[in-house]
Formats: sequence, structure tokens, C-alpha cells
Amino acid sequence: MHQLTIIGLGAAELDQLQMGVYKKLKTVEKIYVRTIDHPVIQDLQKEGMAFISFDAVYEKYDTFQPVYEEIAEQLISAVSKEPIMYAVPGHPLVAEQTVQLLIEAERQGKVQLNIEGGQSFLDPIFGALKIDPIEGFQLLDGTSFSIHDVNMRGHVLIAQVYDSFSASEVKLTLMEKYRDDYPVTVVTAAGSSLESLTTVPLYELDQAVEINNLTTIYVPPVENDLDALRDWTTFRRIIATLRGPNGCPWDQKQTHESLKKYLLEEAHEFLAAIDEEDDFGMVEELGDVLLQVFLHAQIGEDNGYFNLEEVLESISEKMIRRHPHVFGDVNVEDADEVVANWDAIKKKEKGEQKESLLKGEYRPTSALQTSYNYQKKAASVGFDWPNAEGAWEKFLEEWKEFKDEVEKGAPQSRLDEFGDVLFTLVNIARFYKISPEEAMIHANEKFLRRFQYVEQKVLESGKTFADFTLQQLDEFWNEAKTLEKKEN
Repeated sequence: MHQLTIIGLGAAELDQLQMGVYKKLKTVEKIYVRTIDHPVIQDLQKEGMAFISFDAVYEKYDTFQPVYEEIAEQLISAVSKEPIMYAVPGHPLVAEQTVQLLIEAERQGKVQLNIEGGQSFLDPIFGALKIDPIEGFQLLDGTSFSIHDVNMRGHVLIAQVYDSFSASEVKLTLMEKYRDDYPVTVVTAAGSSLESLTTVPLYELDQAVEINNLTTIYVPPVENDLDALRDWTTFRRIIATLRGPNGCPWDQKQTHESLKKYLLEEAHEFLAAIDEEDDFGMVEELGDVLLQVFLHAQIGEDNGYFNLEEVLESISEKMIRRHPHVFGDVNVEDADEVVANWDAIKKKEKGEQKESLLKGEYRPTSALQTSYNYQKKAASVGFDWPNAEGAWEKFLEEWKEFKDEVEKGAPQSRLDEFGDVLFTLVNIARFYKISPEEAMIHANEKFLRRFQYVEQKVLESGKTFADFTLQQLDEFWNEAKTLEKKEN
């Protein structure tokens, strides 16, 4: 097996090329290069050196990955016939995807590599920007990075930005997290006689300066939390500050128990925003729910019992474990089979049943939800009507018993029988996949809207409720219903 030697051409011109690399290049008659568009290659061509470039491969594809894959394949084919040298910009092991593909091929026994040195573009970049990498930096690929990868509190360098189109893609990605006018610096040909640094607001990144294959985008660290309001670290710091020694007295005194009612309230308000199809309202209300989650996690950390990382680990591990059809090799046909698998995995996790099946299903804040949970859990082991018809028959039976108690029973027996009626209604809701809790929330919100309309009409009349008959008030109520239908 012949050897494929990979060598780095450095980041700038021939004057910056390492002497050892220069000497090795001069000893080779035929050198493969990823692209001819590099200052060192242009200088070496003037000295009579010949290069075989893969620039034509770039014309065949709309994205870079297949380009890199074909280059690697062609190199492996060429080295099967004779030893060859492949020269790449910068250092072979810094931001060079073709080299990574060749390294993987070597692991598979397809090629034998010898990777030589070369100055990466990072050293001249650090020098040009006058930044110390020990403060923390990220090197990202402009063709594939996600905003979720970005650490806003470190130096961010984005390579592989070749033209205005790729710069536009980088701009749009960064604007998902940074403010539109956040300052970014376009660094071109760092370390060379053509070095240029231009700082522009983010929204002008693809318009203000010329972008070429020697361009790197630099995003400086944020200096305050107001510049990083879309960053998870910022929110966590805000909550820690509120709970800290110099924080808010109200937040400081909260406990898991004291916050229970707020979590329920915020969850209900988020559900209301969903019903109203209010996207902006959902953003706000989901933020309020998230606040409760972070507060509970911070209380756990303050008390020394658990922290946010443990919460994340717990739910992440559970999602992976209970979705073997996504993260494993299990096959499923439909959503129903997914639910069946979920229940089977959950049952296996809990081991042999030693406690009541209904343990843990009680909800002190909602009798409706408790009823639903009990019935659903009992149904999971077969204690259920075979279809909705049985539930309807049971409802009619309980309704008759309640009516009988209303006519001739005692207050306690009426209470008991009415409870049975509600319980059977919850069962009917379950058969039709309706959440009774959500239905009740919806009904309460509907009553609130319509009654407030009635109140407004009474107020506009200058009279009081006592001045209207029930029939007149009911007309206002029907007006509210009609307006709702027109709006929907």
C-alpha cells in the first residue's frame, strides 16, 4: 500500500510558509491540492511547480459534503497506484473535512497516511484580533454549525465562509441568538500583506465587505446579560441571582411547596394560549412555566439535594431509554405501538408490582385529574369497560340514582351519588380521549368571557344586575355566544 502524505500550506503567503514545508513541496513533482485558490500555490506556480486541483469537483455539487467525499475517494484511488502528496490550506488537522474523511478511511484500512505540519489560520487570527485563546474560544464550520453550538460568552471563530451567500447563512443563524446589530469582525487573509479586519453590525455581515476563501468571521464574547437574553446560561444566572444573598426577598423565601400553585396557574394559562391559538401568548406563558421549572431546580441546588443538570440527565436518559424505536433498533408501526412500548418499558423499570397500582396517581390540586388517573391506571390492567357503551350505561344508572337521592335522600347521600355521576363522566371523557381537566378549564374560561360580556352590558346600561330579569341577562349571554361564533 502506497503512502498518502498530507501537508499544510499555511494560512497566508509564501513568506509565511514554514521552511520545512517549503523544502518538502519542492521535492515533489506532482502535488494534489483541494483548491488552486491559495496565495502560496500561486507563488509556487511562478516558481514552476505543478499542481493537480479538485476545483472542478466543486462545480458538480450544490453542497460541500459530497465534494469532500469525492475528493477523498479520488485521492484513495490515486494513491493505490503510486505515493502521492496532498496539500491543503492551513494545517491538515484544522477545519479540513477532506482530511477527516481520509483519517476515517485509514481506520478502515483503505489508505496509509502521513500527516505533515503547516501553520493553521488560527495563530494569525489570534494575532490579528489580539485575543488570548485561553479565555475560551470556539472554531465552528460556517457551512454546518447550529446556533445551539454557540457559546456566547467565549470568542467564536467561524471558518468556511467563502462568499456572500455563505456569509448570509451565517448571519441568519447568528441572528437567532444575537441581537441584529451585534458587532462582528470579518477577518480576511490574516497574517499576510493583504490582512484586513472590518467590524460591522451583524445584519450587514453579507453586504459590507468582500468575502473570499481566506475569510473568517469573529464574534466577540457578550459583555452583559442583556446581550444574551436568548442564552440558557443567562436565565439560569438570573434565577440564581434572585435566590442569592442580594436577590429578591420573595424569591428567597420560596419553597417547592409554596410554588405549587404557581406551576398549576402558569400551566393553565399556557393551555389557554393554545386554545386561543395565540403564538405570542404561548411564548410568554411557556416562559412563565419555564420560570417555575428553573426556580424548583435552583431551590433543589440551594438545599443541596439536586440541581438542573440532574434534572436534564434524568429526562434525557428517560427519553432515550423509552424511545428504542428512535435511538435503538426497535421497529414500530404506529403511535399506538409506541404507547404500548412506552408502558411496557415503564413497567419493566418499576419491576414487580409491590404497591397499589394507584400509588402516585393522586393529585391534591385536582379531583378531576385524580379520577382520570385512577381510571386510566385501572384500565391498563384490564379493569375497564370494553367500549364506551358500557360507560354510557353506567352514567345513566348513576344519574338515575342521583335523581332518586335528590327527591328522597339525605344531603350526604346526594353528595355521594353526585360524585358517582362526575366519576362516570370522567370515564366517558377518557373513552373519547378528552382530558376532563382541560375540558373544565376550557368551560371555566368560556364562562368567564361570556359573563364578563354580561357584566359589561349591565355597566353600559347604567343600571345594576337587580334591574334586569334573568331572561334579559340571558339575552346578553346569547349575544356573547353569537359574537364568539362570528370571531371563530
